[in-house]
Amino acid sequence: MRSEFIAGLVSSTVAIPLAMAFGMFAFVSLGDEYFAYGAMAGLISAVVAGVISVLLGDRSTRVYAPRITTTFFLGLLLYTLLHRDPAHLGATDISALLLVFFAIVLLGGLLQALFGLLRLGTLIKFAPQPVMAGFQNMAAVLLFLVQLGNVLGFDRNIGFTRVLGAMGEAKPLCTVVAVVTFLAMWHARRITTKVPPLLVGLGCGIVLYYALVAIGLGDLLGPVIGELTASAAMRTVLVDFSGLAMAQSLEHSVTVILSGALALAIIASIDALLCAKLASQPGELRAGDDRLLIRLGIANAVSAGFGGITNGINIGPSLVNRAFGGKSFVSVLVNAGVVLLAATVLFPLLAYIPRAVLSATIMVIAIQHIEPWTKQLAVRLITPGTPQRGAIALDLGVSLFVSVLSITINIVLAVFIGIALAVLLFVVRMSRSNIRRLYRCDTVRSRRYRDPAELEVLRQAGSSVLVIELQGALFFGSAERLSQIVDCETEADTTALLLEMRRVTEVDSTGARILGELDAALKIRGVKLALILSSRTETAARLADVFQGDRLFPDIDRAIEWAEDELVVSARAAPSEALPLDRVPLLDDFDAQQVERLRGWLEPVSWSAGDVIFRSGDPGSALYLVTRGRASIHIRHDGGDIRLITFAAGAVFGELALLDRGPRSATVTADEDMQGFGLSEAAFAVLCREQPDIAIKLLQALGRELSVRIRYANLTIQQLET
Repeated sequence: MRSEFIAGLVSSTVAIPLAMAFGMFAFVSLGDEYFAYGAMAGLISAVVAGVISVLLGDRSTRVYAPRITTTFFLGLLLYTLLHRDPAHLGATDISALLLVFFAIVLLGGLLQALFGLLRLGTLIKFAPQPVMAGFQNMAAVLLFLVQLGNVLGFDRNIGFTRVLGAMGEAKPLCTVVAVVTFLAMWHARRITTKVPPLLVGLGCGIVLYYALVAIGLGDLLGPVIGELTASAAMRTVLVDFSGLAMAQSLEHSVTVILSGALALAIIASIDALLCAKLASQPGELRAGDDRLLIRLGIANAVSAGFGGITNGINIGPSLVNRAFGGKSFVSVLVNAGVVLLAATVLFPLLAYIPRAVLSATIMVIAIQHIEPWTKQLAVRLITPGTPQRGAIALDLGVSLFVSVLSITINIVLAVFIGIALAVLLFVVRMSRSNIRRLYRCDTVRSRRYRDPAELEVLRQAGSSVLVIELQGALFFGSAERLSQIVDCETEADTTALLLEMRRVTEVDSTGARILGELDAALKIRGVKLALILSSRTETAARLADVFQGDRLFPDIDRAIEWAEDELVVSARAAPSEALPLDRVPLLDDFDAQQVERLRGWLEPVSWSAGDVIFRSGDPGSALYLVTRGRASIHIRHDGGDIRLITFAAGAVFGELALLDRGPRSATVTADEDMQGFGLSEAAFAVLCREQPDIAIKLLQALGRELSVRIRYANLTIQQLET
């Protein structure tokens, strides 16, 4: 409990000035009269968020307070509400304005909680990065610029756009205090690692400020925060809506309230989910994103009822809380209790914090809040030789567009336009060609063995088979582009088109329809279309109504074999005759007498088409020499099978049974009627004893055969990698 108390106390000393500064930033457009109220609103928000989150089940060490992104939104929103009517606003009008403002905060909190109830947390945190980066960057820049008036020591609130015109009122000595504060906080780690940098900067600035006051230079320094003076529109920390026709004010601004609340809920949710990731402990699995939105949404709605603003996870104080021993929600409650003490008993003392000192620390925080992603992209863009510089420039352009639009037009509109623009750019990018590779089969063959007559047919006509490997999503944009490319490529002599779709991640209904139209168009040209994809995928199910099963293949090898068979059948290539035993390549080094001696140990074998010669895992008992017909070797893979190679007349298989006596490593199936010779394990053992010269020569031949197969396997692996 001692460490929990210390952690909550230390983290509160960091959270208090941040909450005050962000609160002042939210209400800065209302002028000096509301400067202290903004600080109070920030403190009240932090108290409400911490207590409500714990009451709703949060048992983490996260500290809650106003955040830079949501405060930026609220500040510009209040500015927009203030300038909707060009006429001068009186006290009653300010009350009506604040009523609409807090209605937006309250409804935004309820919508944020609704996002959590609908389990939209996972979806929201994948909002377009350029949009959020542009929003956060402009928030940081604006937060920095708003502090200029305080840093220069102006006695009244002057907008940063009018700072140059009011330089005659600046107090250089106040700027010196701000610079010292800024540098002390920026280099705090060089001074001490035991005190948070924010406290180091505040301490140095406050000491210097009041030291100058003590020697009689107070008139050359800027003002302090000051007391609560907005009595015309405020009653302590609650908005004074007495005598105000609330229903009329809300009905008049219902469109602004709805749009503003929705935008605020989206921004607050995204910011909360991102901060939850940054503030999480190493190895922590964040499974409670939706619960976080529910808690924060309810807390923000309650905060609006007390004159507070929208909250989020305060990363700096959260890390400090954990670093100083906070391990449970107790430290969070201690933090909230100290902040409440600061908002009530201690607020008259906090009101004496110099504005220049507080603004200087906020300038440091603003610089630190520049989105790292933006800086990385900017460096990559100006670095010569960087790939995809166009895409990088587009992302930065969207980010800059959102930033400028937030300031110049309307922040609510900027959020929705930014998201729409990011989605549009995504669609445009995805609409580009998703062709990974394109080639013809005059040089690429299937693994099926072909006799010389068939090979000659494929050599002459293989280029008529076109293979296109696809990747990514196939939807209305990319499918149309694919259709155009296919139309161009098949104008030449093409008999078959094979679309390799195993790397296609998604096919929408429009993409499936375009593929169906493409199939119909190719049929008119006499081109057969086949697809390569797993039959167990959603893509295959979506295309089942368009393509029949005989044109769906699990791998490219079977598809190419299908196209080759079509060419061979159309050319009517004559099958080869049975191969004599003395012409089997394995026995090339045997003379006629040795072949006849070996024949005495062999047994004639035959299989019909479709017969399984042996299966993977069967005990090995013999090797086989093929003199007629074909057989394919398959291995099981993910519920299907992969053909490794096809054996034909002259091949040997099953030899591992004689070498290691292990089980069969693959399944061999006869593709057509087969004939050959078999050498059993028992016969080979007798051969080794009675005719060792023949056995040794046979083993040498098998060694050469295995060496060739290893080289072929290495080549296959290399092709798969590329």
